[in-house]
Amino acid sequence: MTDQLPGFMGRLRERLQLGTSGGRPPAAGPDRSGAPRGGPVFVADFSSTRQWEAGRSWAYPGGGPTNPGDNKLDHLVADPSYSRGGVFRATRRASGMWSAGLLTTEDSREGFTLRTGDVLRTRLRLPEEVGAWPAVWTWRDGGNEVDVFEYHPDNPDVLELSNHVRGSGHDFKHPCVRPGARIDVSVEFGADCVTWHVNGSRAFADGVGVGDDWCAYLIVNMSVSAGEYHPPPRPTTRSLSYEVSDLRVYRP
Repeated sequence: MTDQLPGFMGRLRERLQLGTSGGRPPAAGPDRSGAPRGGPVFVADFSSTRQWEAGRSWAYPGGGPTNPGDNKLDHLVADPSYSRGGVFRATRRASGMWSAGLLTTEDSREGFTLRTGDVLRTRLRLPEEVGAWPAVWTWRDGGNEVDVFEYHPDNPDVLELSNHVRGSGHDFKHPCVRPGARIDVSVEFGADCVTWHVNGSRAFADGVGVGDDWCAYLIVNMSVSAGEYHPPPRPTTRSLSYEVSDLRVYRP
């Protein structure tokens, strides 16, 4: 998702042919880890101005509003109708860019950060329109990026899962992944292994992790593809959207 690593998943996909950077991923199977003990340490309230900063992120050059170096048509906006209800939207601008919704815990009053060992769980409704580029991801100090998920409707049955901290990734292909589908995604940010589950089944365990001292802010947003790695929106498309209906973080 960053300008420091443009087209990471595209290049990774060509190199790994839907594999991993360290060999083939474990086969998908039931999630036997159980629910995290205790209650969540973070429950997303997207309407909260204490939890979330809108329309600005230091993952974008200068904090935004644009990031063309990462092949995005985004023009970030703080308008609450683009993010604060949990539906993340983008709409076409006369300039050819797209007004786009983004929320981050960075620079918010609470300033919540994920830490090594945390488990993030989220429920999503995927977008249907070609050109949509939704994501939930992490960021801090020019890096520390782990993508809980990225999605492009032109690859309708694929979720992109990646750990940019240590260069691992996997394209999870499954019939449950499709435009407009509602899915559950969870990620455990382990020191030696980041593990993703989709709808309760293991999707990918990267075997490299994020290290003992990792921490990062959360970002939830709708980007718009500019066409280099995935097609841009069709000329007749005026708006894009996806929904995050629940997002929680648990800490051991």
